[in-house]
Amino acid sequence: MLLHYIYQQLCLLLLLSSLYRVDGFYFSWRQDLRPSKSSLNVTPRAASPARTIVCTQVISDVDDTLKSSGGVQVAGVALGGIDVQYDRGQVYPGVAEFMLQLSLGVNAASPTALSPPKVAILTARAEEFKGALKLKDSSSVAQAFVKAGQAAGVDNWGLGPVLYGSVAEWIVQDRKGLRKFSNFERLLEQDPTGSIMQYVYVGDTGELDQEAGETMLREYPELVMAVFLHYVKDQPGAAAATEVPAPKLINGRPIIFFRTYVGAAVAAVQLGLISLDGLESVMEAAVSKLAGVNQTSDKWIDLNRDLERAARLLGT
Repeated sequence: MLLHYIYQQLCLLLLLSSLYRVDGFYFSWRQDLRPSKSSLNVTPRAASPARTIVCTQVISDVDDTLKSSGGVQVAGVALGGIDVQYDRGQVYPGVAEFMLQLSLGVNAASPTALSPPKVAILTARAEEFKGALKLKDSSSVAQAFVKAGQAAGVDNWGLGPVLYGSVAEWIVQDRKGLRKFSNFERLLEQDPTGSIMQYVYVGDTGELDQEAGETMLREYPELVMAVFLHYVKDQPGAAAATEVPAPKLINGRPIIFFRTYVGAAVAAVQLGLISLDGLESVMEAAVSKLAGVNQTSDKWIDLNRDLERAARLLGT
């Protein structure tokens, strides 16, 4: 009986997906601005005088952004993502510290600085299966974020609201980006005037996060300061320096592609989103996380490349 019910629900979802086409939206997106060598030197646009931005909230995907999917597939369909560099479930080195620093901003040491908002999660994981796929407080990801906040003297920080996808996106994979964008619009309801919160979106290149991020920048450039996309591969090995896509701009806002969270932090410093001290905290966390990994590993090859970039920025 249960299997028959599930079958009926899946058939209904397939019917609905065939009735609602998404034409002219971001599935036929165009490139608004060609990648530029000076992309990272663009000064973020000033907020409107009528807006008093108080907080930056980081919005994040889960699989292949916070932790590796391991490239696991079921019946030829990726189960969450494509990354095979890290084992399934491994939390990426420095990810929690990077998102904390984005949340704190460049004025983290100011005596008037407020407690940073928790990270909001936009995921394609089906809400119908939330019982099995829920991000629990005891999970390795949630604990990594809590510990990052505590280490920086920021209590009660970590993962916040989770906005799920549905079974429909598991059936029709191309709908995942649309669902994440619509969930982002739901998140905006927490600040209907758009005068308190600004956002930074962090995703990956494996599951239509780029389309979701580009749509955010087209529709809400006054609210979304930047999009960071973790460049992931379905083949083992380090990524060549020329393999990671160049930054691009949409509505004057940057999309940054990165291989490690140290590389993401370097770009964030150049964009004025985090401080140099914040960059150093990400570096320390990433190096510590890989302490037990062989130095010849492709993980270290990618990280060392970005550590060199960070060292040049720090003048060390």
